[in-house]
Amino acid sequence: MTIPYKQEVIPFLDDVSDAVKAIGAVNCIRLGEDGKLKGYNTDVIGFRRSLEPLLQPQHNKALVLGTGGAAKAVKFVLKELHIGFTEVSRTASDTAIAYESLTPEMMNEYKLIINTTPLGMYPKVDAAPPIPYEHITAGHLLYDLVYNPAIPLFLQKGADKGATIKNGHEMLILQAEASWEIWNS
Repeated sequence: MTIPYKQEVIPFLDDVSDAVKAIGAVNCIRLGEDGKLKGYNTDVIGFRRSLEPLLQPQHNKALVLGTGGAAKAVKFVLKELHIGFTEVSRTASDTAIAYESLTPEMMNEYKLIINTTPLGMYPKVDAAPPIPYEHITAGHLLYDLVYNPAIPLFLQKGADKGATIKNGHEMLILQAEASWEIWNS
């Protein structure tokens, strides 16, 4: 399901999951035996199941690159995991800082960096979020929701500095499996 349908479908549902209440987007609907429709957001499930095995003690603060719909699912999971976060966007706002505001100190403090933007996705593979990559270390975890190409430039720049990297391919598979579980439970 794609936006705007992820949002427009909500008034037609009888119930929604807590994630949907927080995020405002549905990508899985289950018809119950009682004939009632319940909406879920399996992006949350897929992201969490993909991220959790990679987390280390230093990954207690995250930079969330982007402020769109995908960022909402990521922020929901980070809150569930008690990982503090700061949103980063092209322009500063009440809820986000601008990319150019990232300091070496912040890059050292925030060891988990999650790209929720489409930057670097095929066919524009030469693009990457404009963060100060020179401050990435082996202690960082870079997670990119992009999975085509398999190693977007954002992840390659992190790997070049020794960081742990992960693309969104497994998240996609896990959210599909979560839908299957929901429909067959």
